[in-house]
Amino acid sequence: MTTSFDRVGTPALKTKLPAVGTTIFSVMSALAAEHRAVNLGQGFPDFACDPALVRAVTDAMQAGHNQYPPMPGVPALRGAVAAKIESLYGRTYDAATEITITAGATQAILTAVLAVVRPGDEVIVLEPAYDSYVPNIELAGGTVVRVPLTPGTFRPDFDRIAAALSPRTRAIIVNTPHNPSATVWTQGEMLRLQELLAPTEVLVISDEVYEHMVFDGQQHHSAARFAGLAARSFIVSSFGKTFHVTGWKVGYVAAPAPLTAEFRKVHQFNVFTVNTPTQHGLAAYMADPRPALDLPAFYQRKRDLFRQGLAATRLTLLPSEGSYFQCVDISRVSDLPEAEFCQWLTRELGVAAIPLSAFYGDGFDQRVVRFCFAKQDATLHSALERLARL
Repeated sequence: MTTSFDRVGTPALKTKLPAVGTTIFSVMSALAAEHRAVNLGQGFPDFACDPALVRAVTDAMQAGHNQYPPMPGVPALRGAVAAKIESLYGRTYDAATEITITAGATQAILTAVLAVVRPGDEVIVLEPAYDSYVPNIELAGGTVVRVPLTPGTFRPDFDRIAAALSPRTRAIIVNTPHNPSATVWTQGEMLRLQELLAPTEVLVISDEVYEHMVFDGQQHHSAARFAGLAARSFIVSSFGKTFHVTGWKVGYVAAPAPLTAEFRKVHQFNVFTVNTPTQHGLAAYMADPRPALDLPAFYQRKRDLFRQGLAATRLTLLPSEGSYFQCVDISRVSDLPEAEFCQWLTRELGVAAIPLSAFYGDGFDQRVVRFCFAKQDATLHSALERLARL
């Protein structure tokens, strides 16, 4: 079909993100829909949130909270976040000057990067990494320095991190619990990072969106727990992940006042502020801490159900310490590369997964794929019945 734009001509545009095309997530979701596969590739729940949370937001709308809130966020919600962080991690943040409500965690990370990274600055990214990190750095004019987590265990390799630090290093992005590997950094690892960065001016962007999904009695070691890290960190979390409302796109950033001031300079011009009734509803809902505190047991049960079913296949289970992901080694099942295996699995068995190679800049293939178990039990059982053929 010819459009009016074809006749007049659109000016040539040099892309800012030449390496970015259609992501593997979009490709696999489309393939899953085409083959009516059980989609365990997408990282979000297929079940409803607590009706009480919906009522709280509805009540806020009906109470007239439908105009712009303050740029940093509704005071009640910032106060609730500050209280939660102090209760769980022992760090006091000033709700007025050190907590900002964001349009989800992805916007929070981009805003932090734009606020502090200048052309020529280097930012260390630990791979495999969430797919927004690298484009964010490139949009800011920064240079991405990729450091692999240890293949097989996905533990941080501090010798390699130390070697990557330079006078040009502006920041490092840390993600725990980790997407996609489901590893959780230990207290010792956080202390090692603190020690490594102590003599530097390097900032930390700490992606902690799965903070309430840590299993087997472990703790989430937030950067907020460690004075030396908290003093240099933007700590990012997500109400969407915690309360099963990823489509609401609401998150927050906690950071020392000087960092927050710079963060808000960018925040006010890329989103200005965030959905008002949702903020009021979340603030009211957080008066009861139990939904967040009960989340580890909720997801551990799903993890255990899913792992038990996978144990009957020839897939090799990797540890799932936190998040709502389960990685498996496919070496005993197939000789195909990860991406081709995921396509085969979707077409032939009707289950969609994501190759870990998609989380590496060079497509590093270690015969590992990722499933998401944030699904209804019926969805997991359906997937396991199909995977049993392996």
